[in-house]
Amino acid sequence: MSEAPTRDQAAEAVVLDRREGPYGEVVLRRRGADHEIIANGCFLMDTADGRSERLLVDAALDRLTAEHPAVLIGGLGVGFSLAHAAAQPRWGRIAVAERESAIIDWHRGGPLAAISGAALADPRVAVLHTDLVAYLATTEDRYDALCLDIDNGPDWTVTEANAGLYGPAGLAAARARLNPGGILAVWSAQPSPAFEAALRAADFTEVRTLEIAVSRGVPDVVHLARRA
Repeated sequence: MSEAPTRDQAAEAVVLDRREGPYGEVVLRRRGADHEIIANGCFLMDTADGRSERLLVDAALDRLTAEHPAVLIGGLGVGFSLAHAAAQPRWGRIAVAERESAIIDWHRGGPLAAISGAALADPRVAVLHTDLVAYLATTEDRYDALCLDIDNGPDWTVTEANAGLYGPAGLAAARARLNPGGILAVWSAQPSPAFEAALRAADFTEVRTLEIAVSRGVPDVVHLARRA
């Protein structure tokens, strides 16, 4: 998800698309020069910033030693994380899991293509139209980094089913999808000491939290942990 909105609150929001899907309603709006995504009436992200989404990718890459590591990005969102990963030649395979077909459409020739178009044309990139939680629990694919940004954080999920990602079973599935020494990076709208404890309980090491200051409220954070 993106930082707390920094856009002009006086600007009128214009609905560009509204769809009902298997997980509820998703809406794409334009407010001034920015686009924003709303899910089931809850603000998720906008294009006003993108520092924390880029940090999500950079923090993982900085902690890897593989020459061309593979990364799974959880959540296409407004495309900042994907675009930033694709702009870095060091990444090898880049997969992004997105369960909402509407969001994929908005990037493939839609209003968000300006952000992600070059990335989607990159031969290293694959878009997986799948629910991230189910994918982690069922796939046998392995990655060097998991950069997950599908909620407003471990303590503020978009749908109730997503909560399982941050508990013992979800973290065990994430750990199983990482190569030894791989990095798990999780975006959050606020720090979560409970999630840090859950990471340690799930046998992750080097657990730490990076903060990114925002214009209002508590900092955004990226939770980091390594599969030993």
